[in-house]
Amino acid sequence: MKDRAQTWRTASLTLGYLFLYLPIACLMVFSFNSSSLMTSWSGFSLKWYQQLAGDQALLSAAWLSLRIALLTATAATIIGTWAGYVLVRMGRFRGFALYIGMLTAPLVLPEVVLGISLLLLFVESSKALGWPAGNGMFTIWAGHTTLCVAYVAVVIKSRVRELDRSLEDAALDLGATPLKVFFVITLPLIVPALVAGWLLSFTLSLDDVVIAAFLSGPGYTTLPLEIFSRVRLGLRPEINALATLFILLVGLLVVLAHLMQRRQRGA
Repeated sequence: MKDRAQTWRTASLTLGYLFLYLPIACLMVFSFNSSSLMTSWSGFSLKWYQQLAGDQALLSAAWLSLRIALLTATAATIIGTWAGYVLVRMGRFRGFALYIGMLTAPLVLPEVVLGISLLLLFVESSKALGWPAGNGMFTIWAGHTTLCVAYVAVVIKSRVRELDRSLEDAALDLGATPLKVFFVITLPLIVPALVAGWLLSFTLSLDDVVIAAFLSGPGYTTLPLEIFSRVRLGLRPEINALATLFILLVGLLVVLAHLMQRRQRGA
């Protein structure tokens, strides 16, 4: 009976991994296909990577998306860490329910609603204050940060809630200020959650279409928008090549994050 259960678990896990990663593996393999057809293998070639190097529109969109994702992940992690910490450690205060509702609203609001709301905000701000002068990198970054802060706060809240408060209480009893306790004791203990929140925000920003569609302006086309605009004419293998490079980049970040977590656990 045990052997049968183990076989079933192994088969289920294998099918699950194949379902998730086989399409990605096919995409990476066909990025080295010499044929321009996406479904027909005709030999190994690097020509699509060479053509990608000359596709300035696609590279510019990828570079813009990468910069926005890096800025979004960093800002969302900083803001979301404080937000999640307040939820767990500061107790209930006046306006606590409103605080939770405002913080978690991006999790339940459709991105279309969020995108329209932010667009109207920036339009009215531009009329009243003359800033921002137009939609571009800043407006996209602000929209992505608004979305990602909620996800980071949820991750940090779960991690802080699991911490043993005795270390923090002992440091407070010894005269440390709450701010010093946070940076010296709490922050190092939640590093794995910080890394997870950063990677999640990076991926959400890099993948976003709806918010970027509302908040982008002339000359500020993100990679998902550029790809979706080309889908109407048919996908080209250069996109497979670019996707492969992004998969390798994200995979490298995940491996580095895993090594950091192992190192911290070992310490």
